Amino acid sequence: MIGSPPRRSAEAIVDTLEPGMTVFLAGMTGESLVLRDALRARPEKAADVRFVGVFFPGINDGAYVGLHPRARQRAYFMSPAFRPGFQDERVELLPTDYLGAWRDLSSLEIDLAVVQASEPDPAGRSSLGICHDFAPAAWSRAKRRVAHINPAMPRTHGAAHVRLDECDAVIEAPADLLTYPAEPASASYASLAGHIAGLVRDGDTIQLGIGRMVTGVLDALRGHRGLRLHAGMATQAVVPLIDGRVIEGRAAVTLGVALGDRDYYRRAALDDTFLFAPVDETHDPRRIAAIDNFVAINAALEVDLFGQVNCDTLGRQLVAGVGGMPAFAAGARLSRGGRAVFALLSTAAAGARSRIVSRLSGGALVGAPRHVADLIVTEHGVADLRGASIPQRAQRLMAIAAPQHRALLEAQWKTLCASL
Repeated sequence: MIGSPPRRSAEAIVDTLEPGMTVFLAGMTGESLVLRDALRARPEKAADVRFVGVFFPGINDGAYVGLHPRARQRAYFMSPAFRPGFQDERVELLPTDYLGAWRDLSSLEIDLAVVQASEPDPAGRSSLGICHDFAPAAWSRAKRRVAHINPAMPRTHGAAHVRLDECDAVIEAPADLLTYPAEPASASYASLAGHIAGLVRDGDTIQLGIGRMVTGVLDALRGHRGLRLHAGMATQAVVPLIDGRVIEGRAAVTLGVALGDRDYYRRAALDDTFLFAPVDETHDPRRIAAIDNFVAINAALEVDLFGQVNCDTLGRQLVAGVGGMPAFAAGARLSRGGRAVFALLSTAAAGARSRIVSRLSGGALVGAPRHVADLIVTEHGVADLRGASIPQRAQRLMAIAAPQHRALLEAQWKTLCASL
């Protein structure tokens, strides 16, 4: 085989870990479950090792920092599994976006990088399969490189790959790929999704994340034509739009990560509608800005009457991170005909708490400052903030709040205005 590196077991790779090392492990659906399980079987090898990678709450179920009381982890999203390590300062949580994480990984001194890849082609190149996002950044910096060659990882359309002749070792082991359950849209999102779909025109390029709201929006777009998708990740909810020719054409779905079941992964590999690319391509605001009519659609947790968006804190607790939103919103606002859309249900706690608020709650972090959002959407309608003055913004946002909370918001706004 071309450039044939030595074959090693996952256990043998774990045995090479030493105190003081920085180890990159691919996250998302690129996480090697073989290596993860080998580490769990030898947790003492994690002592004084710093793990780094992009692990997403709700997708990757564990934290390598939890393997040993002296393990450390450099992270870009908060998750429940990271919280204990964060409290005792063993988790280095960077308050950055996707591009910031890419730059960070591109500058770190990495002793060992482990990525999961497809079986090699005759030229000795293995595809990064369904997860192209961050691995190329770390791979280029690593002093030692190990590829987990997994027959279950499909070869997908995309330029990112690893070469056998640049690997110091390979793990050849069949293993399950990390899957992500389908998220059916709930009835509570139906009106919200309908309003969002009404902002999308035939021929637009859209960006969406994951979750029940996204499933609802994709379902609501089934009557559109000529759409394209350019996103960091996409679930199997996009497949009906391809089958229905709403999204059509070679590379009409450009993404970094596929999240779904095995059938979806096979489809993403065989169908040239899908093109996989790393973060420095999918999240480059300059590339996004060059796409006419780019519509960035991102979820919010709370929006205040100035248009400030909280997208990653509940109360005083950090629950995630801003992710790819800043790049997509910035690119959309520079795109000719582009729009930066933020969407949320108008209430929480069974309607008792408004998520349109006079000022962001104490402890809430600003994910998108007040000048970023073009349009805010709830199940009660759309607030167009483009060209609106501060009082006009407030009135338009109050109009899409839940009716039972509007009177209080009006009173709070009068008090706020008096203090400006």
